[in-house]
Amino acid sequence: MPASPSDAVGALEALSPIDGRYASAAAPLRALLSEAALIRERVRVEAQWLLHLTGAVPQLPGAALSAAVRERAQQLAAAPDAGAAAAVKAVEARINHDVKAVEYYVRGQLAAAGASPATLELVHFGCTSEDINNLAYARLLQAARQLLTGVLKARIDELVALAHRYAESAMLARTHGQAASPTTLGKELANFAARLMRAESRWGAVTILGKWNGAVGNFNAHAGTLPAVDWPAVARAFVESLGLEYNPYTTQIEPHDWIAEYCDALAAINVVLIDLCRDLWGYISLGYLRQRTVAGEVGSSTMPHKVNPIDFENAEGNLGLANALLRHFGEKLPVSRWQRDLTDSTVLRNLGVALGHTLIAWSALGRGLARIEADAARMTSDLADSWEVLAEAVQTALRAAGVPDGYERLKDFSRGRAIDARALGEFIDGLPLPAAEKARLRALTPADYTGLAAALARGICRP
Repeated sequence: MPASPSDAVGALEALSPIDGRYASAAAPLRALLSEAALIRERVRVEAQWLLHLTGAVPQLPGAALSAAVRERAQQLAAAPDAGAAAAVKAVEARINHDVKAVEYYVRGQLAAAGASPATLELVHFGCTSEDINNLAYARLLQAARQLLTGVLKARIDELVALAHRYAESAMLARTHGQAASPTTLGKELANFAARLMRAESRWGAVTILGKWNGAVGNFNAHAGTLPAVDWPAVARAFVESLGLEYNPYTTQIEPHDWIAEYCDALAAINVVLIDLCRDLWGYISLGYLRQRTVAGEVGSSTMPHKVNPIDFENAEGNLGLANALLRHFGEKLPVSRWQRDLTDSTVLRNLGVALGHTLIAWSALGRGLARIEADAARMTSDLADSWEVLAEAVQTALRAAGVPDGYERLKDFSRGRAIDARALGEFIDGLPLPAAEKARLRALTPADYTGLAAALARGICRP
């Protein structure tokens, strides 16, 4: 759907490209990590706490909710109204406190449903702002991981499909930028698929924690008011009801160690993808990969022939931006002065920026993968000009036959020299090997010398 004129102006004036040039690419995360999303999740947590508290501690005055009040609380807990975020911001503008504004909004909604004054006093009962915040962020990051994991799985599946397609496509390898023992294009792509599967598993294994224990983590207000209630059990049950793991030992804030782990694991995925983007860029530069053209697309403002690897470059750039933030989150968020300082607040608000750049990058990578295809002729040509790579095969055969100084013989013959099939054949003929072994070595070509690469490529699959 085309953007309206007002939307276009907004995008052009956006300070961040996530909300401007790349707004559509980042759109799936906007419902999860925007300011409005955070406000809606805070409303949900406040409402869910009221429902949980009134059931767990029924002796509290006002705990007996009328059907209308309970229904309204359940509606707020499930899906706050479309205008909830704007309404909360209006309250915040008046009182200058974001979480207190959420409390007042929820109280107003329940009052309109007929809640008694005693019931209204149970909204935000025993809570500090960070009780609401930490659970809201935890739930949003949990949902964001689920969304991003789906995108990552699609990239992995694409790599697996390419690995199978090009399992036997022999290609000259390069170590230190120099010609090395051949591989196959499929095997190199399978390497990345395997790395990403491990990295995905690590990210998915990060446990998402939540705390619910008051102003400094000791249930001071709770125990001081109703000492007979097992407040840690009430808190644990509440946090776990939200699909999170309960953290019983905190200060005013949940210490954010899990967010650091989450960001570090995500950054590790992005590092693998940076490596992939650079390798694919290099294979395009070498001519091993071609990019299918897109009708109407321009590659250069002056050179009409250009088909640039822009998707891989875009992905690499956005991955770097994402990781700069993710690394900062990992180093900063677990650090807080004494029982609480506010330096984490503004940092947490940028989680969506890092994940936005990540999503933009992963989407660009998908476009790039969809455009590439192998140039078999170019890969075969390079292999045909690189007979020196068979020096490894010959020196290993000498070692296996017990011939002394096999490596040194091949080093003297091949190092720093261009070698063709004839020269290598003549060298093999002079070796102290049985005739059958010489014949086997002479029959070997660079394109044949790929070891188990094809089998390894065909064997890569999602667990």
